[in-house]
Amino acid sequence: MAHDCAHDEGSGQGLSGPRLAEALADADARCAAARERLTSPRRRVLELLLSADSPLKAYDMIAAFGTDGVPAKPPTVYRALDFLEKQGFAHRIESLNAYVPCRIQGGAHRAAFLICDCCGAAREFEPGLEAGLSAAAEAGYSVRSLTLEARGLCPACREA
Repeated sequence: MAHDCAHDEGSGQGLSGPRLAEALADADARCAAARERLTSPRRRVLELLLSADSPLKAYDMIAAFGTDGVPAKPPTVYRALDFLEKQGFAHRIESLNAYVPCRIQGGAHRAAFLICDCCGAAREFEPGLEAGLSAAAEAGYSVRSLTLEARGLCPACREA
C-alpha cells in the first residue's frame, strides 16, 4: 500500500499507556450500559485496533493476537470484529480491507475516512451528508449504511 513516502508511515493516532487503558475502560462501561460483554477476545482485538497507528487487516490482528506470540484462530478475530463494528467501536475500510477504531464518540454516525495513498494513514471525520440522504429518502430509498472513503495525500505526504 505504501509508496515512496519521505516520512514515517501511519497517522500516529495509536494509543498506549494510560490513554489506552482509559479507552478500554470506556469500552467496558459502554458495553455494560448496553448489556453486552466485552469478552477477552473482543477486548484484545479492540486493544490492537486502538494501539495501531494505521488501519489493520484481520490477518495482522490474527498474527498479533496472542501476547505470547501464538496467533488467534481466524473465527475468533472475525467474530470480535463483527461485535466491535455492531457496537460502534470499529469501522471497516472497504477499499483497504482493513479495520480502524472509531475515533468519534457519542453514538451512531456515518463513517467517513480520509485515506492517504502514500503512507496509508486513515483519519475518520464527520461528513455533511444530509443533502444526499434527503435525496435518497425522496427517491424512496431507505439507506441502511453508508461509508465514505476519500483518497489522496495527508499533509505530511503532501509536504514531503
